[in-house]
Amino acid sequence: MRTIEKLVLKHLRDRGWDKLRPSDLAKSISIEAAELLELFQWVSVTLEETKKDKGKIKAIKNELADVLIYCLEMSVLLGLDTEKIVKTKLAYVAKKYPAKLMKKRQVEAGSDSDVYWKIKKAYRMKGL
Repeated sequence: MRTIEKLVLKHLRDRGWDKLRPSDLAKSISIEAAELLELFQWVSVTLEETKKDKGKIKAIKNELADVLIYCLEMSVLLGLDTEKIVKTKLAYVAKKYPAKLMKKRQVEAGSDSDVYWKIKKAYRMKGL
């Protein structure tokens, strides 16, 4: 992760973009995420169907790269440890949504949606 962060910082410094405002980066992340979402507008395709569509995959890679790059730019410019914040969040999500419970509910109900929303609501009530 550090190697990618260094590349991102060099990219920013080489262009004089190393003083970008976090608010501008947050806006750019949202804009690019919307462009990624637009690739799926009006369709509901499975993971396998998506993987088979080479044109769709190419477009997804381009938009996903934009989102990731802006996220990394924000992390780097704010001096965050990207790897650490990702690992911390994954650990939090693993605790909040235990894998065994999520898998069990998928098998029983065909979807974990009901369990997911119950857990999410409980955490929101706690202010977490």
